[in-house]
Amino acid sequence: MSILDEARAGQNWIERIANVIPGFKGYRDKELRRDADKLQREHLASRLEECKRSLNDVANAVTRSGSLDAINDVETARKRLDKLINRIRYADRGYGGFFDAIKVDETKLEQAYQFDLGLIEGVDSIRGSAGQAAAAADVTAALRDLIAQIDAQDSRLAEREQILGGFR
Repeated sequence: MSILDEARAGQNWIERIANVIPGFKGYRDKELRRDADKLQREHLASRLEECKRSLNDVANAVTRSGSLDAINDVETARKRLDKLINRIRYADRGYGGFFDAIKVDETKLEQAYQFDLGLIEGVDSIRGSAGQAAAAADVTAALRDLIAQIDAQDSRLAEREQILGGFR
C-alpha cells in the first residue's frame, strides 16, 4: 500500500463524502499528495539520521587505531549529511494548494516525483556505505566515497528545485 493509499484510508466520513463532490476529489487528492510527500521526506530524513550512528562508529574506530587524519573526513561527512537531511526534510512539497495564486504544472510535479524515487535509492546507498565505512580496510577512501554519495544526492535535490522552478 502506497503512502497516498494510506492517507486515503485514513480519511473520515466527511472527507469521503466530499470526495464525491464534482471537482473536490481532484483537489483532495492533490492535498493528500502533499501530505504523502511530507511523510516520505520525513521518512528519508530519519533514515539518513541513522547514518550518524555509523559515523560515530567510524570516529571511534579511527580514534582507537590512531588514524586521526580520518577524523576530518568523518566531520566533513557529518556536516554534509546534516545539510542533506535538512534539504530533504524542508524541500518544497511541489504542489500549490487549490486556492494558491501560483500553480505547478502536473508534468513538472511528475518529474519531481520521479526524482524523489531516485532519492530513495540514493538514501539506501548512503546508509549502506556509512554502515560499511567503519569496517573498511581503507577508512579514508570509504569516507570520501560516502561524501561523494552525499554530494550526489544534494545535487539531485538542486535538480528537483530547478524542475519546480521555485513554485510551491
